Formats: sequence, structure tokens, C-alpha cells
Amino acid sequence: MNIPIQPRIPYTVAVVGTGPRGISVLERLAVLLRDGGGDPHPVHIYAVDAVEVGAGRVWRTDQDDWYTMNTVIGQVTMFSGEPDGGRPRPGAGPSLGQWLEDYAPADERRPELGPDDFASRRDYGRYLRFVYRTITDELPSHVRLIPVRAQVTAVRPGPLGDYEVTLDDSRTLTADKVVLATGHPRNEPGDFDRAMLRFAEGRPTVRYLGGDSAADMDLEGAVRPGATVAIRGLGLSFYDVLLSLTVGRGGEFVRGEDGRLRYVPGGREPRVVAGSRSGLPIPVRGRNQKDPGYVHPALFLTQEAVAAARARRLSATGSALLDFAEDILPLLLKEVEHVYRTTHVRARAGAAAAEEFARQHAGMLACDDDTSVLLKEAGLEDVPALDLRALARPFTGEAFPSHEAWHERLFAVMRRDLDEAVLGTLDGPLKAALDALRDLRGVVRSAIDYGGLLPESHRDAFLRDYAPVNALLSAGPPMVRTEQLMALMEQGLVEIVGPDTRFAADGASGRFVVHSPQVAGSERTAEVLIDARIPTPALPRDSSPLTRQLLDEKVIREFVNSDAASGTEYATGGLDIVQGSFRVRDGAGRAHPGLYALGIPTEHVRWFTQIGNGRPGVATDFMKVADTVARELLAPLAAGQGPQERRTLAAEAVLVGHDARSHG
Repeated sequence: MNIPIQPRIPYTVAVVGTGPRGISVLERLAVLLRDGGGDPHPVHIYAVDAVEVGAGRVWRTDQDDWYTMNTVIGQVTMFSGEPDGGRPRPGAGPSLGQWLEDYAPADERRPELGPDDFASRRDYGRYLRFVYRTITDELPSHVRLIPVRAQVTAVRPGPLGDYEVTLDDSRTLTADKVVLATGHPRNEPGDFDRAMLRFAEGRPTVRYLGGDSAADMDLEGAVRPGATVAIRGLGLSFYDVLLSLTVGRGGEFVRGEDGRLRYVPGGREPRVVAGSRSGLPIPVRGRNQKDPGYVHPALFLTQEAVAAARARRLSATGSALLDFAEDILPLLLKEVEHVYRTTHVRARAGAAAAEEFARQHAGMLACDDDTSVLLKEAGLEDVPALDLRALARPFTGEAFPSHEAWHERLFAVMRRDLDEAVLGTLDGPLKAALDALRDLRGVVRSAIDYGGLLPESHRDAFLRDYAPVNALLSAGPPMVRTEQLMALMEQGLVEIVGPDTRFAADGASGRFVVHSPQVAGSERTAEVLIDARIPTPALPRDSSPLTRQLLDEKVIREFVNSDAASGTEYATGGLDIVQGSFRVRDGAGRAHPGLYALGIPTEHVRWFTQIGNGRPGVATDFMKVADTVARELLAPLAAGQGPQERRTLAAEAVLVGHDARSHG
């Protein structure tokens, strides 16, 4: 008698969102499943994305090529290991730069780009698609990767320890494990947004566009040629909007024989008036001189220093929570000051003199000794100390009698920034110091993540005071962006209004009004107002149906930083997760057995989750998180618990609980 063999129930994982974070998890899953050995259990992996499976929304491959990355292509990879001479595969694949040179289709290669240049977001999306196809092609036979293009509207725990994933096309997927890698949110309008939207209602030529990726804004429909458009924010997204309204309308930047850029209008441009709190367009990144694997060797802000600060706090107050302004910022400032001064010495006196200076300077900073004599001996007594706040807010306290006076001052700051950037990230004192901020992020994370700071310090000293300064000074665009902006300003197509820019609606004129209280005669009006700031992650304001369902049904909760010793707390807006496993906590604080989150939804629980790539040859946090989550997802299989066994155990637990209640 032949007894039929029952097919084994596939172990199922759903990855919601297939931008860089989702792809990173898929890549590590592919490596672990390939190298797992033993009796292979069938595995199904759903890759779910509402826009483009394998690239996501922000990096989708149909966007215009003037939207660029702000990381040089030689420092970008999505593979967890470098090429080894074999075929590209999970665990051993090319960086973005290597792909553009050797693996991209002929019509997608960019021979003009070197490792220190910047690729378009569309090119990065194509690279992500390459990584996704490599994963698909290299999966072992017992694993299926199933692409699903749909929006997830709900995730609900099932009765047997699994999860029901509801899609907007009425399909439902059942998964043993679910990963939320949903990326940048679209937030509900805030008070200012609602006021501007109400003002625009009933005025056909007046439009307000809230913050979002510029590629997803209706810029063509909202902004008529020749109209005046006000732009709020002068960060990275400002340049995306600006290029859409210029190059995107037929204009062209041409470099003259003198090396300067000039703008040739296409004829359909609007006039732009823009501003921000600082009044400063985001400074540019320095010319890259660093190998992909280079990491600044921290001397002061180290993991050991953070641990020692916690021990002191615990001994003094009974709480290990840190004060950012007292415990972390002074160490960080020592790091950047040391790089700044040492680079100055190297530029003036050579490597040997810089090495000896660095030895003495580091020792004095470590002991908080006066360095003035050493600086004088090195010829640096007239070089001002590095002031991050002054760099980020260079016009604080200044008043300008006219637009011309303001324009002259702004141009001087922008030109000086370009001059510093040309010197490079190793040879230029300023950009070398600011670039070190990027390498210090990991240590800063260890101090602040998962409520490592006192609640008030987290909210005020870190998020309000330091984080915006860090973002402005360490995450800038390529140098050409400032050159392009200056060319547009010289053409009279763009005007930066001034510091502390105010945006409002004027009922009398039926237009938006913009002005700077620091610049006389700065008031300008506009028919269109665009918020060119990427929305800050904040669960209570996230408009996605999925987030609303998860919050309403208490499947997730907002992370609240609390200090039992003082009784204070701060609701961060981030998605609460378990440290070390990235499992999501439900409304009661319990960790889900099979629901995980990483990346931008967890911002404010973790810091600087916007990073969307690894670095070749460096064990970055980006790759470590992906590996941790992938191992968590496969842990039941490693323990010999396939879905049938696990669901049987879950069903027995339900029956035991029911029996206990009925006899209680």
C-alpha cells in the first residue's frame, strides 16, 4: 500500500516595501537560504510594493534623471559582500559604480561618471532592480520570490501565529513573518498645510503643494510658465523642485570657457522666490578623496566614552540616560575640531608636522587642557574655532538694508563654501571635519537610540538643536548644485528671500506672501507655494491606510522615551521596536513574534534611518540591520519549526487557553 506523501507547507515571509531597506533584507535572506544546508524546507517570499517591485517609490526607474543621489557612486553598494571574481550574486556583487561601468545595459551605462561622482536616483533604481533580479536568479530551488505590486492596507495577527496581509486589490496573503520596510511617509496636513490648502480653495490660479518627493509632485500642473512660485525649504529637495522647474522645462546649464556655469532658459520657467529658517541653501559635499572603506578613527566620541558617560550618570542620578548637550556633544565637537586643526597643519606644513601636531593636540583635548600655545606654534592662532551652529546659521543677528546687500552677503558665503569643497574631504580642513560627522553617526546612534537620552534632551538638545545642524552640514548635494543655483540667481529666475523666511497667505491680494524680517524690502508674493521639505516620520500623522489600521487596532504603537527617575517622557513619533531583533511592539508593549520594522518608520527610535545603501568593504549599520532581520525571519526554520509544526503548537496553545478559561 502506497501512502501519499503530503506536500510540506511553505514557510512564508512578506517584505512590505522594496526600496533599499527591503532589498537589503531580501539579499541577506538569499545568502542565508543558499548557505543554510540541511533538509531544505520550501520557502515563499512575497516582495510587495505599491509602486515598483525592486526599486520602490523614491528610487523608481521612470523618474527624470535630474533627480540625483547625494552619495558618490563608489561608496554605494547593495550587496553584503564585494565581488570575488565570480558571477554577481547575493553576498558577492558590484557596487553602484562597478555596475554602471561593467554590468548595466549599454544604454544605461554612464562612462562619464567616476567613483567620486553622483548618479541619478533613476540609475540607482535600475541598480536596485539589478540586485533584485540577481536575488531572483540565484535563489535555491526550494525558494520562490513572488513579486506583488499592490498597496498593503492592513496587517493583522492570525490565530495560529501567522499574519494576514490585506492588499488594496482585495487579495489577502498569509505569512509566517512580515517585514515593514515602507520608507518615506506621506503625512496628514499639519496646521500650516491646512491653512494654505483652505486659502487655495476657490482660487483657480493659486496652488499649495505639501512636502513630498519632488518626483511625485504635480509641478507641471500647478506651476504655469511665467508664474511666481514660492519654495519653502532650501535643502536637498529644494534642488529637486528647482531643477524640475528649469531643466525640466527645457532649460540648460552650459559651462563657459572661464569654467563658470550659465543658464540658458527654455522659455517655460516660472520665477522662484525661496527661503528657509537659516536662509542658507544647504552647503555642498566636499570633493570626495576617500576610498569607500575609509572611516574616520574616532579618538574622543568612542563607544567606550559613551559607556563611561552612562556609568557616571547612573552613579550620580540613578538613571543611565544621557544628556546630549553635556555628555555627547562636547566629545563630538572635539572630534571635528581635531580633524579641522590637523588638516590645516597638514596643508601648511606637511604630513610629518601634522602627525606630531595631532599627537599633542589630541592629548591636550583629552585632558581639556588649553591648546592656545600649541595652536600659536602651529601658526593657527588666527584660525577661528569650528562653530557648527554658526556654519549652519551664518546670518544670525544680521540685518540687511536692501536685497542687494543681502544678495552680496549670500553669494560670498556660497562662493566660500564652494572654495572649501574644492579642497576635498581629506585636504580641505572644513569639509574634512564635516565629513567626519558622517563616520561618527554610528557612535551617536549608540548614545541616543532606543531612548538612550533623557526625554527632554532627546527632544530639545538633540532633535531640535543638533539634528538639523548635522543634516545641513554633513548631507549636502554635489558642488554643481550650488553652481546651478548661483547661475539661476544671476539670471534673475531665482531669488533667496533671506534668513528666517516667513510664509503666509494674503487674503487682500489673493496670493501667498513671503518675507524675511532681516532683509529690508524683502516681501514677495506668489501664486504657488511649495513645501520642499521631506516629511518627518511621525506615526500619528502618517496618512497611509496601513499605518492607520496598525495604530487603530493597536498592532503597533508609538515609541515614547520615558525616564522613570524623573517621571518625564517624550512621544517621539517613531514606530516602537525591540532593540536587537527589530520586532515590533504592539499597543500593550508586547513584542510580536513575527512582525518586524526597519528603516524610516523607526526614525526617532533609531537615528538617521534615511541611509539607503551600504558601503563597499565596510560593515555598516545598514547591512548589519538587514542581516539581523533576515536571521530573525529564518530562526524558526533553523530551530526545526516549519509552519506546520509552529501552527500546531499555536493551535494547542489556543485550546489549552480555552480549556483553562472554561474551567476557571
